Amino acid sequence: MKKTNKLALAIAAVLATATVVAPSANAAVSTALTVNGSAATGGTSATAPVALPVPADNSVDAADALKIAVSGLETGTVVSAVATNATIVPALATSLAPVTASAGSASLSINTGTGTTAEFYVYTKTTSVGSVAVTAAGNTTVYYVQGTAGALNSITLTAASTGAAGTVQTIKVAGYDVFGNAKSGATINTLVSNNGVATSTALTTDTAVATIGTKTQDITLPASGAVTVVAYATVASAVTGLTAPIGSVTATIAVRDLAAELAAEKAAHAADIAAAANASAKASADLAKALADAASAKVASDKLLADAIAANASAKAQSDAAIASIKSAFNALVAKWNAKNPKAKIATLK
Repeated sequence: MKKTNKLALAIAAVLATATVVAPSANAAVSTALTVNGSAATGGTSATAPVALPVPADNSVDAADALKIAVSGLETGTVVSAVATNATIVPALATSLAPVTASAGSASLSINTGTGTTAEFYVYTKTTSVGSVAVTAAGNTTVYYVQGTAGALNSITLTAASTGAAGTVQTIKVAGYDVFGNAKSGATINTLVSNNGVATSTALTTDTAVATIGTKTQDITLPASGAVTVVAYATVASAVTGLTAPIGSVTATIAVRDLAAELAAEKAAHAADIAAAANASAKASADLAKALADAASAKVASDKLLADAIAANASAKAQSDAAIASIKSAFNALVAKWNAKNPKAKIATLK
């Protein structure tokens, strides 16, 4: 009886030990999405992402990040995450361990070790939709986030450099947060100075997707002079490590006098035509002179040739006359010789 009781107690002890050491193979794995301690809204589809403020103060805090906590894991499980258009950090900023807007990476792996949970944070600096694919216990789930633009940090002004007198010119202002995201609903003022008269206008940037963060204004140019446009706005304070604020920009539109420009163009064209005509006349005169010079040169050349031919003919005639005279004198001497020496006659020259 005692042996039976001891055996039963041993079996019970083994079963109890096995229950404490081995985690349940069927334990349910769950993921919690929270922002600043509260359950996140959305996040399971690209059309309903979790909205996150961008870390415009250059510190990734609880309000800026989506906390992803995976629980119910086996010990030693590796949880991996890969972000697109977003950034992953293992912890949030503290006074002793700052986490800036340049911290983190696009991927992260966490080994639970002896624990059964894995936690990390996702933040974004863009208003475009981002995603993070979380793989745990062989399953991959994708969550979505989207940043909301921070405070107005910089403005721009787009305007033509010139415009015709009396025409309507459209200028455009645009507002951006410290990360370059278009800032909708921002107030940007313009001060238009026209021939000593200044007009101030408050513009509110658009919320429509196609023109978000911008606003246009039409300006009628005067008859002459120039129009100066100053755009200004209240912008955020400078943050160390981030883009410096720009709260004022200026553009000048020079007024063009098209009638005067046309007259000047016509005058220049007429001058070009006159210059071309003068050049053509000079070229014709130069050609005529060249032809005349060529004709004179030919006359001189023909005379030289004729003179040379005549001189050659004269020289030949003189040479022929000299030869004939020599022959005649020789033949006369031969005749005298032959008369005195009939037995030793010499032939005369032909």
